[in-house]
Amino acid sequence: MDASPKPTCRIVKPGHTYEGKQGLSYFEGIAAETVGAKGICMHVLTMPPGARAKAHLHESHETAIYMLSGQAHTWYGDRLENHVIVHAGELFYIPAGVPHLPANLSNAPCTAIIARTDPSEQESVVLLPELDGLVEV
Repeated sequence: MDASPKPTCRIVKPGHTYEGKQGLSYFEGIAAETVGAKGICMHVLTMPPGARAKAHLHESHETAIYMLSGQAHTWYGDRLENHVIVHAGELFYIPAGVPHLPANLSNAPCTAIIARTDPSEQESVVLLPELDGLVEV
């Protein structure tokens, strides 16, 4: 007989934060750790003015971002050779395994909802310190 509890719906109020390997502070959201998610995580990220992440990628996991407010610059590609600015109201997709580095170069905070196909969120993060110096912000 299976003694594991039956999955059920849950509300998560983003109140607690955690420090990601990427160097940013995230509001705790939907993840394996909070609700027992099996195939997705979703959390809220607010980047203060001047904040920047460490260059990284997510092994085998896709990322979808919806920018709620403000704007964020993101460099991406094998040598961070590509650049986009994601504005409030826009969605941004990052395929699995693509190196990227986001930064808030404005004088106001920016806030985004981030969803990944990795339920444990931080497990697939691979830091790429050899790329950090390629972007001067």
